[in-house]
Amino acid sequence: MSRPGLTFGAVAAHGRGWLPLIGLSALVGSGVTLALPTVLGRAVDSIVSGDGVTTWLVPAAVLIALGITSALVDAFAGTACVAGTTAWLRHRLVGGVLAGGPEGTRRFDAGDLVSRVSGSASDAAQAGIAAVTVAAAALPPLGSLVLLALIDPWLAVAFFGGVVLVVAVLWAFARRTAELSLAYQETQGRIATLLTEALTGIRTIASAGTVEREERRILGPVPDLHRHGRQTWQVLARSGAQAALVGPLVLVAVLAIGGLQVVSGRITPGELFAAAQYAVIGAGLGSLTGLLGEVARARAGIRRGAEILEVEPVGFGSMNLPEGPGRLEYDDVTVRADGVTLLDHVDLSLPGGAAVAVVGPSGAGKSVLAQLAGRLRDPDSGFVRLDGVPLRALNHEALRTAVGCAFERPVLIGRTVNEAISAGRIAPVQTLAAAQATHAHHYATRLPEGYHTPLPEAPMSGGEAQRLGLARAWHATRLLVLDDATSSLDTATEMQINRTLTEDRLRRTRLIVTHRAAMAARADLVVWLDRGRVGGVGTHEQLWQNPSYREIFG
Repeated sequence: MSRPGLTFGAVAAHGRGWLPLIGLSALVGSGVTLALPTVLGRAVDSIVSGDGVTTWLVPAAVLIALGITSALVDAFAGTACVAGTTAWLRHRLVGGVLAGGPEGTRRFDAGDLVSRVSGSASDAAQAGIAAVTVAAAALPPLGSLVLLALIDPWLAVAFFGGVVLVVAVLWAFARRTAELSLAYQETQGRIATLLTEALTGIRTIASAGTVEREERRILGPVPDLHRHGRQTWQVLARSGAQAALVGPLVLVAVLAIGGLQVVSGRITPGELFAAAQYAVIGAGLGSLTGLLGEVARARAGIRRGAEILEVEPVGFGSMNLPEGPGRLEYDDVTVRADGVTLLDHVDLSLPGGAAVAVVGPSGAGKSVLAQLAGRLRDPDSGFVRLDGVPLRALNHEALRTAVGCAFERPVLIGRTVNEAISAGRIAPVQTLAAAQATHAHHYATRLPEGYHTPLPEAPMSGGEAQRLGLARAWHATRLLVLDDATSSLDTATEMQINRTLTEDRLRRTRLIVTHRAAMAARADLVVWLDRGRVGGVGTHEQLWQNPSYREIFG
């Protein structure tokens, strides 16, 4: 299942509800800009001749009022357009991050993703209004060229030469700014990544007394950020100075030629006034540097957002699970990552309804085996089946109803403790049953507002967080996948939960990654992994005869 890509045109088109109004407002503003010099020029001629002054001053006042109105409309519509496009972009990017799953987004750091969804999306949302504004801003100089040609062709020639120089400056500016804007945003992403890492390990940093060193590490890319920002402003200043230098030269050339034409009687003083105003408008083409800078930042933001949407979303099938005991099969499964084989041609058939412990030394592939069972990643080759159906073939609802996962370090999501358990999927009575089964009920009822206590206001230890994580997974109807999910519990609570797991009255299949010999001994079956391969399958007592197996538990 592929998603439409993110392009400059697609982002700009999303503002189509507002862009016509912005474009119309810009056209009106450009028309006012072009018409006003001619009207004022006629007023000057009327003043010189002393005939019908009000005939041209009234239209001038109307044009000024129209220009102010169009500017106000443009400001309102522009703000609304950018706000709506930003919200749409962030919705798409957040959806892309979540749809990509753990493996799809693994190449992005958390802080960098936050930077892309927040800052880069905001920059990208400027695409439509920036493009329309640039196009509209180019109209007055072009119109000035035409109107100067109507006044006198030689005025247009002098004007055109200066405009060509300004366009050359703008072209060079646009190319250089695009590169610098992307580099600036990427550096911001690196800083956000480092800050996120530090916040995750803030207790370690505090206890190790390395606060100052971490501060230096986080702020390490700031000189690069400063350099990119300085280079951007240097390019802007240089281009602005070049354009500003050309502008007066154009004005002087037009006035010089226009003066000669007035002396020769080819144009009137009012037309000279209008020509001077058009020369000023043309010189204003240099002000496009700021607008082109917005376009460059928008393009950089779109590029960073497009990289997120290039991640293929996790695909689901259309099948439902047939009736069955929860038999879990690994059929010639191989998993690789970064050129390393994590699981190598694993074949397993685990009986339904059994408590299966997965043991092995660090790096043996235990967590990878669990991730495959929960379909948090897919194998590079082979199949994982639940009651005969490949997990890839199951529809999303069937998979997530049948399979529940709990982890060593659960991340609790939701506004309250109740939502952290239910995840919006189960009824209150089921939430209560799950909390009681995993011994989280006693913790929840001791909180100030019970299950309705906001999560940020619910102090909890690592063991209490693990109990809530277990409760969240308890809704599974066919398979529970527990990846070292009881490691932080106190001994008494762990024994109670292990007993609950191994004596599950619902007779679901339980795949339990563990480092504890006691848990392995209580399991119906033990899978022993060693360097990505199956070292043995049997009961704990049977495997205990192997010295290598005993070494796992020290």
